[in-house]
Amino acid sequence: MCSLALFPPPLASGQTTLCESNNQLRDGGFTGLLNEITTSHTEGMYVNVLCFIFSCKILITLVRSLSIVPKWLSMSSGCILALLRWVSSFHGSLFPHLTLSSEDMIAEFSQVLNWPDCVVRAFNWHPHTDKFAVALLDDSIKIYNPKSATTPTLKHRLQRSVAAVQWKPLCASALAVACQNCVLVWHVDPCSLSNRPSSGCAQVLSHPGHSPVTSLAWAPSGSLLVSASPVDTAMMVWDAAAESCVPLQRVGGGGVTFLSWSPDGSHVLASTPSALFRVWETRMWTCERWPCLKGRCQSGCWSPDGSRLLFTVQGETVIYALTFTDTPGPQAAAVVADLSETTFNTPDGDVISVGGEIQSLAWDPRGERLAVLLKGDPNAARRPAIIAVFKTRTTPIFELLPCGFVQEEPGVEPRLMQFHPNFKHGALLTVVSLTWKTKITLFLGTVSPFVSASASLSDYRAMLGNPIHLLQSDFFFFPSSVFSVGPMEKLPTCLSIS
Repeated sequence: MCSLALFPPPLASGQTTLCESNNQLRDGGFTGLLNEITTSHTEGMYVNVLCFIFSCKILITLVRSLSIVPKWLSMSSGCILALLRWVSSFHGSLFPHLTLSSEDMIAEFSQVLNWPDCVVRAFNWHPHTDKFAVALLDDSIKIYNPKSATTPTLKHRLQRSVAAVQWKPLCASALAVACQNCVLVWHVDPCSLSNRPSSGCAQVLSHPGHSPVTSLAWAPSGSLLVSASPVDTAMMVWDAAAESCVPLQRVGGGGVTFLSWSPDGSHVLASTPSALFRVWETRMWTCERWPCLKGRCQSGCWSPDGSRLLFTVQGETVIYALTFTDTPGPQAAAVVADLSETTFNTPDGDVISVGGEIQSLAWDPRGERLAVLLKGDPNAARRPAIIAVFKTRTTPIFELLPCGFVQEEPGVEPRLMQFHPNFKHGALLTVVSLTWKTKITLFLGTVSPFVSASASLSDYRAMLGNPIHLLQSDFFFFPSSVFSVGPMEKLPTCLSIS
């Protein structure tokens, strides 16, 4: 089992991680090529809730109208009303998240660290090209494409409290958006010169009681879309083209919070707000129920071949692994990494504590690097949020080895991360970070000593009042273990946005 005690210490204060070279994570001063480019920049269940309120008002009226209605009807109404109130309070005590507002519920179950005050609410690379979608705090979505002179901005009256965005596989134009009251599927022509596609370009997918939507996942074939809501015990399987859905409902759990479709299309991970999660197989749509000991499943990711699931549990500091094979028989989750708090001495003599609870996981498409976002402690300066990177191998046996820490500038906190799904020369990790400053700054710098990336993103200004946040987006390069680069060899530019 791998632990943080086996990791090399983080970089000295003031240094930022840039890339991996010779099995070590290097800081920005390794090449001197880092460029900094600065730019300015509760409906839903609520059909059911309204019905409940309406029925309660009728009962209250009957109870209070003793002189008008028969006594037996008034007394019966009082008993039914008391029973309904007891059931409601009991249900709320079993599933406390149901008492939260929509925004608080999204923040509780989001993969983004401190979602409410994060300028970037969601981020997603297209699975086949070098373009990405960014959902911002003002509920707008921007699409950046290096091959296009325009930067489309997507806005819709139903596009509120965006929790996730997901590009449709094998399609250049379709983007699914998890919103407060529905799922929007935008169809944005990559050849269009329009900066502001009309709302007619968006399909609205909604189902009574299925809101807020906190997670989305496309089938690798792009044929189906699944969505999750913490207040709905059913996972919705959508045929987006037909705008129809099939609810997959199971008793227990209190809702569905997080979804992840395996790369081979055979399984879907479905987390719940309770101490259990389910793994659905997609041939017959049956599921296995996996209880957790302490809390809910916080995050999970699949190996490239879909045979292994790594997941974390809220309140725990370990990573578990589940293996799915054709061999029948009982299975058990195995602990593969321990990320308990560990103290390091940095090269400049400082003492820093790293480890603790895990916010999210990301596994690169080659299955060679695993990134783990650690929450840290916002009240402890010496225990910041940080990203730990592991080297991984899935065949012939599964191995997890320490690589190092991705460190930001002082005061800059990583919020979300994703590996580029189609980078040819190794693992390219995108990290979006945020701290308090007077402007928004985007850093898209050198991604390796041999790969340069430059960008000039369109200006935008977040409507936050003062102070405005600082947004930082970094690209970290981890060379493939099967790809060697000479000291003077130049790789092609991986990202160039004009």
